[in-house]
Amino acid sequence: MFKRVLIAEDHESASISVRKTLEDLGITDTEYTYYCDDALTQIRKSILGDQPFDLLITDLSFEEDHRAQNIAGGMDLINAAKAIQPNLKVIVFSAESKASVIDKLFKELGINGYVRKARNDAKDLRIAIDTIYKNKIHLSADLRRNVKEKNAYEFTAFDITIISLLSQGTLQKDIPVYLQVNAIKPSGSSSVEKRLNTMKEVLGFSKNEQLVAYCKDFGII
Repeated sequence: MFKRVLIAEDHESASISVRKTLEDLGITDTEYTYYCDDALTQIRKSILGDQPFDLLITDLSFEEDHRAQNIAGGMDLINAAKAIQPNLKVIVFSAESKASVIDKLFKELGINGYVRKARNDAKDLRIAIDTIYKNKIHLSADLRRNVKEKNAYEFTAFDITIISLLSQGTLQKDIPVYLQVNAIKPSGSSSVEKRLNTMKEVLGFSKNEQLVAYCKDFGII
């Protein structure tokens, strides 16, 4: 089992819960911090002291307070930590549930596990730690279907045209005019709305702006 674990969590109650879960697994050599800057400092010190951490458990969102921070959130912390300790195992423990965000964490940041803060999250965290120790990937069961659907979604040429127009500043109500002028079918406003709603539902977004940002991030447009 993991020997040294670092917890980066700005809510005291959540931090205590994570520490209790680790103790239940027999992991007693743990350190914790409420700030990302401090977490990175502890990782550096552990490497210099030849006692590197085996596992980092971090939230994604950290509330701002009176203390200015260079590292604002969990994603930046993971990036910085991986830069100095590439083999560091990482579990994200967060309330975030968007498939696109979670997919990015695995594919771009190389995390090993994702546990959503919800009912039974302590049990899920124990499973995640054991799974990752065995060099496997863990994702909370209730999120697997969403990520699978997102990865399976295939954008059509029509979808890409609509999203590209939105990204260029075209209002949704004006898109049918462009489609009609360029002989693109279907061109009705109801068809445009239906496609946008379908994409947002599958990908877990509520706004067109989120859909556009996602497509830019992943090179779809």
